[in-house]
Amino acid sequence: MSSPHGIKLAAHIISTNFGDIVCKVCECLLRKGPLSQIEVIRFTELTKQKVTNALLVLIHHNCLQAFTVQQPGGFGEPPKIMTKYMALPNNIIHHMRFPKFLSIVSDEFGQDCAEIFEGLLQHGRLSLNQNMDRYKDKHKASGENSSATNVVRENFGKLAQARYIERCPAHEPFLEPLEEGAKKRAKSKIADATQTLEARSLAAATPMESQRFLVEEDTLIGGALEDNKKSSITDIVGEKRKLEPETESWATNDHKEILWRVNFEELVRRLRHKSCVSRVTERVDSVAGIVLSAIFEASRKEETSVKTEKTVPLLLETIYEEAMKTEEGRSLTLERVRAALVQLGCELPTIGIDETYSIDLKKIIFQAQAQEVESIVLKKYGREAYRIFRLLSERERRIETDKISSTTFVEKKDALKILFQLWKDDYLNLERVGNEAQKMEIMLWELNKRSVWEQVLDDMYHAALNLKLRLVHELDHAQDLLKGKSLKEGDEAANMRKKAHDKWKVLEASFMILDDAIMLFHDF
Repeated sequence: MSSPHGIKLAAHIISTNFGDIVCKVCECLLRKGPLSQIEVIRFTELTKQKVTNALLVLIHHNCLQAFTVQQPGGFGEPPKIMTKYMALPNNIIHHMRFPKFLSIVSDEFGQDCAEIFEGLLQHGRLSLNQNMDRYKDKHKASGENSSATNVVRENFGKLAQARYIERCPAHEPFLEPLEEGAKKRAKSKIADATQTLEARSLAAATPMESQRFLVEEDTLIGGALEDNKKSSITDIVGEKRKLEPETESWATNDHKEILWRVNFEELVRRLRHKSCVSRVTERVDSVAGIVLSAIFEASRKEETSVKTEKTVPLLLETIYEEAMKTEEGRSLTLERVRAALVQLGCELPTIGIDETYSIDLKKIIFQAQAQEVESIVLKKYGREAYRIFRLLSERERRIETDKISSTTFVEKKDALKILFQLWKDDYLNLERVGNEAQKMEIMLWELNKRSVWEQVLDDMYHAALNLKLRLVHELDHAQDLLKGKSLKEGDEAANMRKKAHDKWKVLEASFMILDDAIMLFHDF
């Protein structure tokens, strides 16, 4: 993660959830990149035991990926195999989105599935049997133990089928030297050698697609569990699960049970779909939103990447049938669906062939991002700067000063002043071109999209960190009120508690809205 405030936000999340020692190790990895355990100990100046425990906690909660690489040996010595640890900033940031993820599962599958999913969110990695024990312990008073096994297994299967949970990745996958890997990938036409280290290690650790979401009969590698091997779950309910470094593996636990975790990728994809539908509904109309939602449902299993630029081509009849499954889409006709697809930017196919349509999602996301940035420019620089910025954003090419001035109805003198201010703040690129005939210099201006988007995202991370710190402050203040330390009991205390609660709700709602914008620029 290159964003300075993004690193600070990730470090704050780790500190809040796992304490200062784990935060120190994680922040070291975030700032310096993949390191060996010896390097982490040297940089953090912590003891080996503390670093080991911190690394185990981070791995268990899916905030870190270990991998092994081949390092050249000394003179006359063979190459060495070294284990390195790499922080996963995206997974760390996802911890603040757990309420959103839980809401998706609860709305789609109900409370029983949500309980299983919540356990995986809270404890990072659990086996199916540990989920069963957790469910039995939670429902002990209600006398539901007899059917607990069937309930958990059925709902666990639903979550796996929907790809909301997945098998845990390999503990320490080996990354072959880049030169050899590049040759193999060139032969197999998979990817080129420009893959990042993070992408390579995650790809190597991820289970095969045929096994990734497979729920076996007992989810065991070595057969059924023996009675004396059943893991105690008493330490799971109500607090974080404690790990034994000597015995714990990460694809399986010490009883050779397959461990499962939340699949953030699928959940982010669902949030991306919801965002696209919401923005299309707002920008076009409700019918276009229904049609786009139907396309997402019909092609859900075909998507291979979160940031898919275009939807999978679908037949008009397939889209229509999927739309008819929803209550809102039952009144639509085939012609109305076709018209909505045209509104979404699809071109009508040639008559005489099957009508297939694909939606440009990259364009929808870019329009939403541009709208957010334009609102920031409006507040920061004024309406004239907003018109100039919007022109450059829409044209996506170099434009000379006179053209900008005449198109936006801004005096050339004022336009130059605004353009230079935007250029100074890295919002624009400037190219000076000499005109020998008129013996003058022409200035061409272009939107510096990458710089602007990075600045906006970093500012959003900064705002999110400030909101998080304010939420912590308000929570501490509210706890003092509840304990009666700040005020005496009575009407005044009750009013202060209500004000603190209302303030907390406003801050939490503001944070959720801000996080939607962060996801728009970073995850979508």
